[in-house]
Amino acid sequence: MAVKDVKQEKPLRKGYTTGACAAAAVQAALTSLLTGEKQEKATIYLPAKVFATFAIEHCEIKKRSAVAAVKKDAGDDPDVTHGAVIYAEVMLKEEAGIELDGGEGVGRATKPGLAVEVGQAAINPVPRKMILSEAEKILKDFHCSSGVKIIISVPGGEEMAKKTLNGRLGIVGGISILGTRGIVMPFSTAAYKASIIQAIQVAVAGGCDHVAVTTGGRSEKYAMKQLPELKEEAFIEMGDFVGFTLKHCKRLGIKKISMVGMMGKFSKVAQGVMMVHSKSAPVDFDFLAGMAEKAGAGAKEVEAVRLANTASHAAELMQAAGCQSFFELLCDNCCAHAIQEVNGGLTVDTTLYTFKGECLGRAERHGES
Repeated sequence: MAVKDVKQEKPLRKGYTTGACAAAAVQAALTSLLTGEKQEKATIYLPAKVFATFAIEHCEIKKRSAVAAVKKDAGDDPDVTHGAVIYAEVMLKEEAGIELDGGEGVGRATKPGLAVEVGQAAINPVPRKMILSEAEKILKDFHCSSGVKIIISVPGGEEMAKKTLNGRLGIVGGISILGTRGIVMPFSTAAYKASIIQAIQVAVAGGCDHVAVTTGGRSEKYAMKQLPELKEEAFIEMGDFVGFTLKHCKRLGIKKISMVGMMGKFSKVAQGVMMVHSKSAPVDFDFLAGMAEKAGAGAKEVEAVRLANTASHAAELMQAAGCQSFFELLCDNCCAHAIQEVNGGLTVDTTLYTFKGECLGRAERHGES
């Protein structure tokens, strides 16, 4: 089926992440404090390499502190935080440095295996970097030698979090401040699938018979570093649609597929789940424990995996135990199920990475036609 035959849908409106909103609120609050003038908007540079301007919902200046707030607009694919008001309070302090923490409605990590350390506010690494960089830039621009304490809060965040996976993950007290690009790019299922088909067609038209399929932008970055010999159009973001992507790769003549991803989604592919959205397919820790046992891990390590907080936590446990065969076995399972999904005729390799880009394991299988 050609892409032109897919019914054209009305373009969906993009939105912004909680991380982008928090960084904008910090800019407005700190600028207001240092200038004495309440800011009505804030323009920041996002990790997606574009500028975005945010309206300031609330701004208040005190003697040595200021508060500003931004309402989150998630675009046409809103999540539970759509409409949430993200507050940033900035306070000058005598000692140098920038301190960042979460307040009301921002969760706190209580279990290992997350992107933030136990005890920290659930402000993920990219938003954390955005916020700190924004504060550093403003302090430098205004030649301010004082240090700053920043508190991010989301009134009602604890109630919002009940509709997320935070409780299961051990993030208590509120939502997480998230986002790796700053922008939420909404896709309907039909539009996203159409974009996958189009991407495969572009790769084929460019002479590619080997493609790398990834679950997102971060894993795509790791895939590009791993496979520099591939053309740019050979890298395809499949999102959660693993089975759909594999089948259309075969249909359109691709001979080899490199699957590159991380533990959360690939732990599901390893057991034959081909639609890996967190809501439709939770991580099966009994399955991972079985894999650990098969890989030769001891009874204590196997039980630890069974009780792990996240798939990444399970990976950390296996790394600490020196059980490299666990990752190779997991990758081999991914290859086997991928080939089974398309009834053979392809070569599939799978590479597993940590969130920070460390290669955990790799495997390859050749499927008979």
